[in-house]
Amino acid sequence: MNMTKIVRTTADLFYPFCLVFGLYVVLHGHLTPGGGFQGGAVMATGAALLLVSRRYEDITRSLRQNTMKLCEAVGLLMFITAGLAGLFAGGAFLYNGLAGAGGLFGEPVAFGANPGGLNTAGLIPLLNIAVGIEVLGGLTVILLYMLSGVKETEP
Repeated sequence: MNMTKIVRTTADLFYPFCLVFGLYVVLHGHLTPGGGFQGGAVMATGAALLLVSRRYEDITRSLRQNTMKLCEAVGLLMFITAGLAGLFAGGAFLYNGLAGAGGLFGEPVAFGANPGGLNTAGLIPLLNIAVGIEVLGGLTVILLYMLSGVKETEP
């Protein structure tokens, strides 16, 4: 069933906002409630908006299952690589060797009451990014598989 032009336009307008807000939740996950899973779910909600506003054949031109499967695999590979980096650094799996070391995500956290900074927490923001990519890909693949069984009927 093809939705009205108002529904399609609204979904097209809100899709980028879902992606941006999901990215915000992922990147601020070590400072505020949220993180990789929640942000990935918000980004997948944008894909769900597109899926309910258009026909399956139309939406699979831009949201491909293979691309989302690749997205899921890249997120998993990033997470495992970050975990193994701790082993190679002489620590345990997921050892947070970046915390306090300077550089990207390695700034030390100031003492006292502070809101924190995006450049802190060491390995945790990288893990949030990996989980966000994984969840975005996984939930979108699930939505695409669920919708692939729906056939459009003529009235």
